[in-house]
Amino acid sequence: MSKAFTREDDDAPEAESTRWDRPRVPAGIRNLVTPDGMRAWQQELERLAAEPGSFGPAVSRVPDRVLELQAYLRSAVPTAPPPPGEDRIRFGALVTTRDPEGNEVRYRIVGVDEVDPDRGCISWLSPVAKTLLQRRVGDQVCLRVPGGETPLTIVAMEYLP
Repeated sequence: MSKAFTREDDDAPEAESTRWDRPRVPAGIRNLVTPDGMRAWQQELERLAAEPGSFGPAVSRVPDRVLELQAYLRSAVPTAPPPPGEDRIRFGALVTTRDPEGNEVRYRIVGVDEVDPDRGCISWLSPVAKTLLQRRVGDQVCLRVPGGETPLTIVAMEYLP
């Protein structure tokens, strides 16, 4: 390929000042976060700020994690659980589903920056969450997966304080 069609800086690392400035949610969508997530980010940021020696000799270089946490907090829209008695699945719900073989899976519907598959925390924008949102305990839903569809029954729902 001719050098005229390439840029010399194509392989250059992205500028640090903009790395965490971009939102991780689609444009026009609010960056919802659970109160737990908000508290955890604030506590982690405070802990990092309280350990100035951990930044090493180049104190003017802020660690990537601090920049990431600041970006999360800047864009976050804290979203409290619905009032007691809510019977529909909403943001922040902890939902238990059962497949036809009797296997149960628990999902907590959280913000995109709180996703942790190992703990069952899924984004409210994920296909699974979109299938569950607005449903009730006892509802049967059909989850579309690459191999077809999986029927699920919603067996429990709760909101963590």
